[in-house]
Amino acid sequence: MKRQVAVIGLGRFGYGVAETLIRKGCEVLAIDVDPEKVQSISDLATFAVQCDATDEKALRAISIQNVDVAVVSMGENLEASILIVQTLKEIGVKQIIAKGVSPLHGQILQNLGVTEVIFPERDAATRLAQRLISPNVFEYLELVPGYSVEEVAVPDHLSGLRLGEAQIRENYQINVIGIKKKVTRMVKGRMVSDEVFNVTPSLDDVIEKGDVLVVIGRQEDLDRLTKLE
Repeated sequence: MKRQVAVIGLGRFGYGVAETLIRKGCEVLAIDVDPEKVQSISDLATFAVQCDATDEKALRAISIQNVDVAVVSMGENLEASILIVQTLKEIGVKQIIAKGVSPLHGQILQNLGVTEVIFPERDAATRLAQRLISPNVFEYLELVPGYSVEEVAVPDHLSGLRLGEAQIRENYQINVIGIKKKVTRMVKGRMVSDEVFNVTPSLDDVIEKGDVLVVIGRQEDLDRLTKLE
C-alpha cells in the first residue's frame, strides 16, 4: 500500500517536498489556501485541495485523518503553523513534521507534540558554511550533534593507495562507506563520462585524486581529514 502524505502549504519548500514524494510513488494530498498554488500542482498530486488548513471541519471533510503523515510547511506564518498543528493533533494525525523558522517557533511546535521540527534555511546555511570552511567537502549532513556524513575529495597524500593502505579508519577514526569515481568510456564513437558509486568499498579498492569519499564519523575527526592540503 502506498504511503499517504498530506503537505500543507505549497510554497517553495512545500512544493518541493510534495513533488519529490509524488515522484517517489507516494500518494500526496496537497493543500493550500492559494488557488494558484493548488492549481500549479494539481496535475502531479493525487489530490490537490484549496482550503483553510486551520479549519478543523475543512480538514475532516478532505479526510486528512487518514494520512500516514502530515507535513506542515507554513513556517512563515507562525500563527497559522501553530493552529494547523493543534488541529491535526486534535483530529488524530499520528505523525506530524513541521517546518520551523526560529528556535522559539520550533520549541512551541515540539511542545505541541509534533514528531519532528525541521529548519530548512538553517540547515542549508550550515551546509554552505561547512563547505566554505572546508572547500574539499562537497556535501555535508549532520546526523546528530557532533556526528556527520560528508562527501570529501581524496587528499593528495592518499591518492593511489589502496583503502587499506590509506588507514583512514586507523588514523582518523572515521569510516569510509562509499567511493564515487568518474569513469570515461566510449559510446557510439565519443567519450562519455559517468559517475560510478561503490557502496561496498573493500580494503583493496584504490582511491585516486578526483575520487570522492563518503565518510562518517565525529565532526572533529572529519575536520582533521578534510582540512589536509
